[in-house]
Amino acid sequence: MSGTGKVRVAVVFGGRSAEHAISCVSAGSVMAALDRERYEVVPVGIARDGRWVLPDEGQQLAIDGGRLPEVTGGTAVSLVGDPAGRGLAVLEPAAAIGPALTEVDVVFPVLHGAYGEDGTIQGLLEMSGLPYVGSGVFASAASMDKEFTKKLLAAAGLPQGDHVVLRDAEGALSADPGLLTAADRERLGLPVFVKPSRAGSSIGITRVTDWAQLPEAVATAAAVDPKVVVEAAVPGREIECGVLAGRAGGPPEASLPAEIRLKPGTDWYDFDAKYLEDAVEFDVPADLTPEQTRKVQEASRRAYLALDCEGLARVDFFLGTGPDGRERLVVNEVNTMPGFTPISMFPRMWAASGVSYPELVDRLVASALTRAGRPGDQRTPR
Repeated sequence: MSGTGKVRVAVVFGGRSAEHAISCVSAGSVMAALDRERYEVVPVGIARDGRWVLPDEGQQLAIDGGRLPEVTGGTAVSLVGDPAGRGLAVLEPAAAIGPALTEVDVVFPVLHGAYGEDGTIQGLLEMSGLPYVGSGVFASAASMDKEFTKKLLAAAGLPQGDHVVLRDAEGALSADPGLLTAADRERLGLPVFVKPSRAGSSIGITRVTDWAQLPEAVATAAAVDPKVVVEAAVPGREIECGVLAGRAGGPPEASLPAEIRLKPGTDWYDFDAKYLEDAVEFDVPADLTPEQTRKVQEASRRAYLALDCEGLARVDFFLGTGPDGRERLVVNEVNTMPGFTPISMFPRMWAASGVSYPELVDRLVASALTRAGRPGDQRTPR
């Protein structure tokens, strides 16, 4: 705790991934929701080149007229590897910044994509002895990698869409479109979605409607991640559900589901449709029967537990009809640090479920402190 008795929360945002800008927008919303009567908020930006800074005043944290935010200048800092350091070290000796801004109680890493949502910063925070919001190293890494997410969820009996990971005959990763055999193409059918395995916000994804488009689509995905996944399109409604760690160590809780509906003329839910264009409509909550809602919530909790998630997750589904004519619920992906922008589904689903945005961030910070075994918490350290 700080000298004021408030919990000091370092909100870390930006980062080296292609989702840098969306992380900035999410962080702006999180910091606005943290009650200044209870928390001291320390904004920590990570520039695209990996520099950690206490951002300059006036740092843009919103999409302004189509212009995306970016972490640039600020006072250089570094995470202290020694747990006794309790947080950040200032790298500019002349900077008039003391412990009030560099010692923190808990980290809220609002980072999407590589070097933030994939277990890397979680490992760094573990070594530094700092409590943090969200899943640990394994769950973050496994959920970020579409190939291993699918394997773990399939092992838990949760249905997956058909897919192929591009690997050569010896099993090595290779962004060679020729590795998708004629048999693969016949089985997957068209359209397919060609994706970087370890990315989000629909960055690097191409919807392929003609096999002649495949080489360019694979190159686009490989520019983001050398592991490329080719997924069969799964017809159905796009349904999402939020999961939160239970109170006082109880079982995880699932929100009311929501549905994403594309407006006419929009082929799929790509980056522009998500963040820059008025191309989609959201039903929060989704128009589902009580039984459908129950099935989505149950599958969401199962997915959360199957991947050893902690704190929070958003589980995305396709709800449609299988070849046998029966209703089918297919897991698309699990996101361990979902978007927290003003339009993001995760906070909107919880608001529809009776948990306001400020209460949501309160619960996430409390969950992080609980896992760290801080005084008064109900669970043992991680």
